[in-house]
Amino acid sequence: MTYALLFVAIVAEVIATSALKATEGFTRLVPSLIVIVGYGVAFVCLSLTLKTIPVGIAYATWSGVGIVLVAGVGWALYGQSLDLAGAVGLGLIIAGVLIVNLVSKTAVH
Repeated sequence: MTYALLFVAIVAEVIATSALKATEGFTRLVPSLIVIVGYGVAFVCLSLTLKTIPVGIAYATWSGVGIVLVAGVGWALYGQSLDLAGAVGLGLIIAGVLIVNLVSKTAVH
């Protein structure tokens, strides 16, 4: 259940961050509401995961997976390109998240 909450936190944060560009400096109502609600849901769910997952592990997972997903959304929705170095960097982030969650004794397994 804890990792389900972390997943919801990640998805909510990705939606909110992706909508941030559309707010045009918080001058557009609907995208601004999506950002506010998305970050609210993200932080509530993230805080609930901290009851069982160490803060460093939860935050590393939340931010790392979020970075990769937001980069994907930027590519798919906004046509933002990613060069080889960027792709390698994102791959290293994914590897780091997997190592921390699957191998580290610090993570909750």
